[in-house]
Amino acid sequence: MKRIWLMVIAIAVALGITSCAAVVMSFEDLARDWKGIPATMTTYDQNGDAIDKVVGESFQFDLDERFKEISVSSDGNVVSSPGSVLLISIGNSHINHVGSSMLLAERGVTAVAGADTTVDIKNAEPGVPWLNNFIEYNRNLWQGKGKTIMIRSQDGKPIAVFAADQVEIQGTAVPKSTMLRLDGKRLLAYRVDYTIYDNELLAKK
Repeated sequence: MKRIWLMVIAIAVALGITSCAAVVMSFEDLARDWKGIPATMTTYDQNGDAIDKVVGESFQFDLDERFKEISVSSDGNVVSSPGSVLLISIGNSHINHVGSSMLLAERGVTAVAGADTTVDIKNAEPGVPWLNNFIEYNRNLWQGKGKTIMIRSQDGKPIAVFAADQVEIQGTAVPKSTMLRLDGKRLLAYRVDYTIYDNELLAKK
């Protein structure tokens, strides 16, 4: 038990040290939003087959504010909720997208060719779930962990498998989307099914 508490204290100290890293990340996000990132945007049908592919030097994505949904609640208050339509800036042009699965991969992010798209894992290791989750949440704030991402269409058909030594998982303001950082490069997953495994877990299967 003493060892567990020592681990908790060490993690808390690490978080204090790495709070600066979170600030650096926010400035990096701001800079990339301003100038855009080189990336490839690919949309997929329900069978996991590619529909459209767009390669650009300056991508930036956000919700299209023109599709914001405004309503009045029963007590007379105006309620605003984000729509579902993406506004994607590319160069000096725009793309609107909604509905089908989409991956927006920063240059340098590539799928693992020939990777297994299913797993069969048996794990008998004892653990302390609350501590395990605490470590996962907080490690994700500053350095990530080796993980493998298996991405499927909304019907569960395989699309691609990605893996990296340092994977960070972030929410976004865009509904039904997840931002992943793979060794410092971004991968936006929009309207897809996915499962993310620790690489060490796959190594023991």
